[in-house]
Amino acid sequence: MDTKALTQKIKKSAKDFSFSHIGIAEAKTYKEDYTSLNNWIQNGYHASMHWIENRLAERSNILEYYPNAESVIIVTQNYYTGNTSSSKGIGKFSNYAWGDDYHVVIKKKLYELLAEIKGYDPELDGIVCVDTSPIMEKAWAQRAGIGWIGKHTNLITKDIGSWFFLGSIIINKKLEYDNFYEQDLCGTCTACIDDCPTGAIIDAYQLDSNKCISYLTIEHRGDLPDEYQDKLDGWIYGCDICQETCPWNKKFAEVTNVDGFKPRDGVKNKSLKDWSNISEEEYKKIFKKSAVKRTKYSGLMRNIKANL
Repeated sequence: MDTKALTQKIKKSAKDFSFSHIGIAEAKTYKEDYTSLNNWIQNGYHASMHWIENRLAERSNILEYYPNAESVIIVTQNYYTGNTSSSKGIGKFSNYAWGDDYHVVIKKKLYELLAEIKGYDPELDGIVCVDTSPIMEKAWAQRAGIGWIGKHTNLITKDIGSWFFLGSIIINKKLEYDNFYEQDLCGTCTACIDDCPTGAIIDAYQLDSNKCISYLTIEHRGDLPDEYQDKLDGWIYGCDICQETCPWNKKFAEVTNVDGFKPRDGVKNKSLKDWSNISEEEYKKIFKKSAVKRTKYSGLMRNIKANL
């Protein structure tokens, strides 16, 4: 099968799996990846997430991670639930955490997609990546023509905004490649910078994780810094403020059609006081197969206490 035909079949298969977008980029080394990531790390903006620096060589050079790489297939999956953070006194969760763990959901679909496209060429092989793999997914998505990286550092698309997950399949075959997304359609807008309550977006396209509510409520271990506790405003797992305030999301966001990402029972509209009374067993039951397990029961209780 020639390159054009293989590319078309792969894209059709991805659409059949109901991914929101698909783009393809050439797998090669980009020096700017190392420079930007290393500068971010040297400034300490990764906070305690030391695994990022531990695999710097792989993150900034895809050929270090997968030497046989020729093409990077990037997909997105809309996860927006339609829930907002406006209610007072309610324990707030980031939209992505309302349903099932996206790592499991997206990875399962990508493995099925990889199995299908392997059938198109007996020599085709590849690996699946969803968040935890050491590749710079947003940069690859922009190279694959899907969208641009916004001032809040999330990838944005013209049709559904930024409420989506990214996943990728790296394969050992050359394909036809999409054009790099050149436009930066944030323009002069600074809504995400202005509305971040902790000043975590220290400059356009620069996020300091040490100040980010998402980082503090999920990845940070130990007590929350005193200077940020009164700025949580109900957030007990993650934070969506920079996405909620984005004009592209306000105008174009669509509610997901993936049942697994829709709010699970026992999570929606529960008060902070009610959350403070759940036992560890209740926590395990409510958040079975959920990304919220990342912060552990003790972390969730810490976040709830800081809000009361």
